[in-house]
Amino acid sequence: MKKNLLLLFIPLLFSCNSSKKETLEQHLYTNELINETSPYLLQHAHNPVNWRAWNDHSLQQAKDENKLMIISVGYAACHWCHVMEKESFEDSTVAAVMNKNFISIKVDREERPDVDQIYINAVQLMTGSAGWPLNVITLPDGRPVWGGTYFRKEQWISSLEKMQKLYEENPEKLIAYADKLEEGIKSMNLITVNPNEINFNEYKTHAVVNSWLKTFDPKFGGTNRSPKFMMPNNLEFLLRYGIFEHNKTVQNHVFLTLDKMAYGGLYDHVGGGFARYSTDIKWHIPHFEKMLYDNAQLVSLYSKAYTITKNPLYKEVVEETLNYVSREMTHKEGAFYSSLDADSDNKSGELEEGAYYVFTKEELKELLGDNFELFSDYYNVNNFGKWEKENYVLIRDKSDAEIQKQFSITLETLQSKKKDWKSILLRFRNKRPQPRLDDKTLTSWNALMITGYVDAYKTFQKKEYLDAALKNAEFINNTQLQSNGSLHHTYKDGKSSINGYLEDYAAVIQSFIGLYEVTLDDKWIQEAKQLADYSFSNFFDNEKTMFYFTSKEDKKLVTRNFEYRDNVIPSSNSIMANNLLVLSHHFDNEKYRITASKMLHNVLPEIDSYPSGYSNWLNLLLNEQNNYFEVVVVGKNAVEKVAEINNNYLPNILIAGSTTDKKNPLLELRYNDNETLIYVCVNNACKIPVSEVSEALELLK
Repeated sequence: MKKNLLLLFIPLLFSCNSSKKETLEQHLYTNELINETSPYLLQHAHNPVNWRAWNDHSLQQAKDENKLMIISVGYAACHWCHVMEKESFEDSTVAAVMNKNFISIKVDREERPDVDQIYINAVQLMTGSAGWPLNVITLPDGRPVWGGTYFRKEQWISSLEKMQKLYEENPEKLIAYADKLEEGIKSMNLITVNPNEINFNEYKTHAVVNSWLKTFDPKFGGTNRSPKFMMPNNLEFLLRYGIFEHNKTVQNHVFLTLDKMAYGGLYDHVGGGFARYSTDIKWHIPHFEKMLYDNAQLVSLYSKAYTITKNPLYKEVVEETLNYVSREMTHKEGAFYSSLDADSDNKSGELEEGAYYVFTKEELKELLGDNFELFSDYYNVNNFGKWEKENYVLIRDKSDAEIQKQFSITLETLQSKKKDWKSILLRFRNKRPQPRLDDKTLTSWNALMITGYVDAYKTFQKKEYLDAALKNAEFINNTQLQSNGSLHHTYKDGKSSINGYLEDYAAVIQSFIGLYEVTLDDKWIQEAKQLADYSFSNFFDNEKTMFYFTSKEDKKLVTRNFEYRDNVIPSSNSIMANNLLVLSHHFDNEKYRITASKMLHNVLPEIDSYPSGYSNWLNLLLNEQNNYFEVVVVGKNAVEKVAEINNNYLPNILIAGSTTDKKNPLLELRYNDNETLIYVCVNNACKIPVSEVSEALELLK
């Protein structure tokens, strides 16, 4: 489980810890990290290691003193980061070795995904695998020469001593290796311009999906391996493909996966929300940290699946997950926190993974009394649900209908009992030491959560969902958006910091487009365009027709990369390409349309061999290969009719509309004082406008 769990997942993870600075007198050691706001960095502020933050002063000090650097990257919710800290970084013997010969820098990968990407690529090249904690030794100029993930104390000390000896006796060897590795790093995320003529209809999407099917788990859903990551953007593409191609095999796989994830211990049956991944094949034992980005995307996915199936399980998942986000992950300003740690204090006062979430049979019997028999069958308080140390992780393997039949009870009775169980257990659980909260705010993840709330609002029309989305969007506008049009990446303790990355712009643009499509407020679509134009000015490479991950205003690291492979979060370039297609229609902007097409064209050659790494690009490909509709609603009742349209599963449309006469390209000359009309257009041709949503839906078939 340790160091290879996260091998291919380079996009995002994280978690915990509140950041109050304790008085220095309470600690034997205090280093420069005490001045940081990142909860992860503050976790290490009282290590005996002389940690520094990643900044110009720290990097220059390594050069001035001609010392090797240790770059140690992790995140607050990372269990094995905590283990290595306890074993090594809190040990004075280890600290003495590190402090004598090295400049040691701690990096929160959520704050600095650009730094993380450079060094995780380096470790991937050096060792064939990578993950977190990530520990790298570099030359004084920051170029890596050695690295890995989790190390035990003795192994870590030995490695440091060997590297220092080599640096003293044969520095030329390290410099030569750094030169070679630098070239490898630069080549990893380079885009090769596709010289072939663009013809998306020639691409064999069906063959790619058929090949992908071979990796599916027919019993528990997801991929046929462990650990199992949820990969919501994979499932979103497959859902769309399965529905539009009437492919029952793909549809059944998606719904099986959604069911089993919601049944599994991966899902918090007491408090709502999902953990980051399952360590086993049946979604039972999670790696217990909860990440904002996972839950944001899963809210979107389950909301869309509900519009197709009307499965009450999916509605329950969305409601409980959003209750969790509102209760535990939302600041009074409307900002969303990043994560909850996997670890919390156990009964002995020691940090233990999952301690907050699990129950013993004796605890459950005492809490539930006469209801224990029904509860234990529903949530498998038996060998199927047993974990370790006499603890159980709740997991389902029967539907509500099966339980009703088995115990001869009505649905209403079962729902009432479930509500009581969850209330009792949540009150009990909340008396335990709670997982540490990573209370920093990341702009990109907040935007994903806006999109989650918007998608839930489209499906369930609950005003509180739209209110939460709008409040967070205003937070981004008022706090993270600067006067020059740029975004900050982080916010913590009243302070916005770190120049935004492409992921921030792409996710915010996507969320603002979504807000426009439910409110018809021009403000949001106009701001989306402004952010797109800023991205072209500061991130775009005209030769490659792709966007760099970092702004031209940022200092260059070892290399400047393109992030274009989808992962647990879709890549920033794939989100941006999808955004540009939508915006090209809204603003009749040929530059946006051509750029989106070229971006997709450039990645097509890579998709065949690894489709799960390009699912958001495949979503864009479906828009290019099939009809992509403009649905324009104008008139006094436009908002109401848009709400009715949004209640359907329609991934191949964009929505524009207004309750007044406007001159936007999609709205001009379409307003009628006396009637609310719906225009359905495709391929630059519009059908006769209709007044009823049912008629418009027929035109979309």
